[in-house]
Amino acid sequence: MSALNDDPTLDEIRDWLAPRLPGHAAFDGWSAAAVTRAAEEAGIDPAIARLAFPGGGVAMIDAWFSSVDRAMTAAVPADRLATMKVRDKIRALVIARLEQVAPHREALRRAVAVLAMPQNMAAGARLGWRSADLMWVLAGDKATDYNHYSKRAMLAAVYASTVMALLDDEDADFPETRAFLDRRIDNIMQFEKAKARWMGRSGQLPSLSRFIGRLRYPAV
Repeated sequence: MSALNDDPTLDEIRDWLAPRLPGHAAFDGWSAAAVTRAAEEAGIDPAIARLAFPGGGVAMIDAWFSSVDRAMTAAVPADRLATMKVRDKIRALVIARLEQVAPHREALRRAVAVLAMPQNMAAGARLGWRSADLMWVLAGDKATDYNHYSKRAMLAAVYASTVMALLDDEDADFPETRAFLDRRIDNIMQFEKAKARWMGRSGQLPSLSRFIGRLRYPAV
């Protein structure tokens, strides 16, 4: 990340501090103390830095996850994705995210706990959806019908469960988590194939609306 200018905005301060926060949140939690320590490390006035996170812990986690999104996008560029099948695109993007958060398992564990609080569950769902949406967009998904929503809902669920697997996987390269992810992606692909077959057959089924219309307005 490039250096901050002499008079940074709060948005610039937030983006600068975001990837540095988990290193402190692992010890201080997602708290003002973590912001203070990250600011001091970066040479930023802690009082001003705290203004960049008016939503407290959730705002800090939001900023960190946004920085993970940016790092993931940079790690798997468009020209690389263009050579892959859809399944491999999604896997590569999820792995890129996991590689960003894996060194900060304790901070991630604390973030999951914060977002699991009843008052934060809506925010947690929003952040999960945002990441899933970005991954599908980067993978080239153009769906606009209900598939748009079902794909993102499934990927958000897969990513959330994979994160939980990562928290229990102590290996630096998280092989068990990678295997878990592969199984979950296989499940999605099997579901999509079954759905495609069903949609193909349903197109050949008699239309109930046309049948009712013929009863009301018989052909002459």
